[in-house]
Amino acid sequence: MTGLEGEIHELFGRMGELSSKNVDAYATVKKAIDLLDCGSERVAYVDEGTDEVVVNEWLKEAILLLFRLQEIETIDHGPFEYADKIPLKRDLASQGVRVVPGALARWGSFLDRGVILMPSFVNIGAYVGEDTMVDTWATVGSCAQIGARVHLAGGVGIGGVLEPPNASPVIIGDDAFIGSRCMITQGARVGKGTVIGEGTILNPTIPVIDAATGEELSRGVVPPWCVAIGAGRNRTFSGGEFILPCVLVLRHLREGDRHDKAQINEILRDHRVS
Repeated sequence: MTGLEGEIHELFGRMGELSSKNVDAYATVKKAIDLLDCGSERVAYVDEGTDEVVVNEWLKEAILLLFRLQEIETIDHGPFEYADKIPLKRDLASQGVRVVPGALARWGSFLDRGVILMPSFVNIGAYVGEDTMVDTWATVGSCAQIGARVHLAGGVGIGGVLEPPNASPVIIGDDAFIGSRCMITQGARVGKGTVIGEGTILNPTIPVIDAATGEELSRGVVPPWCVAIGAGRNRTFSGGEFILPCVLVLRHLREGDRHDKAQINEILRDHRVS
């Protein structure tokens, strides 16, 4: 791995000189993308000892090199025609993945066994853990890291983070539930087992506040095992008073608790949230 990583770094350092005619460079980049595609390597992960996100910059560099080296070509899949630089994933059934017509996953993304894609989109560099549901019209952006047994409900937007190569992607922990039409972007994080209410917007500038204490817990990071919703708080500026978005943690859950919809709705009703 050290050899391939070094080769990718070297190619990235002179990317401006490269074109689709550089066959050897493409062969090197393809090795790295194949590792992402089969899940042997991933763009980023959370270090369990430090709880910090570790980014494998060289794999992001490989993705950026691919866009430089690959020309646009016509791709035929049944009655559909695409004009793109990156082909779609293949042999999904053998990988234990269910992909409903209308769903797309690009080569260089990884789908673990038991993943279900309703009509949705998974971009290159993304990692989707086992038994996760990507529901209708949800999108998993480039390099986003989605845990196991996650439900991304209808219309969820998980933003892509590709440049700069050292930037942390969006990370969703195992057993999380992301409600319909949520937007999780710019390297924000959702902890393991957390439930995010519909329509919540989360990015690294959004404060996450504990409803019980009023304490600001973080910016852009929702802690594990809690129920959180999108909210707003008043802020006064020279031009007047405005409501700025925040994320409100309504309740902290016991680790390991998985709430069904009735339990989630009960929690939200307790706080008079529809």
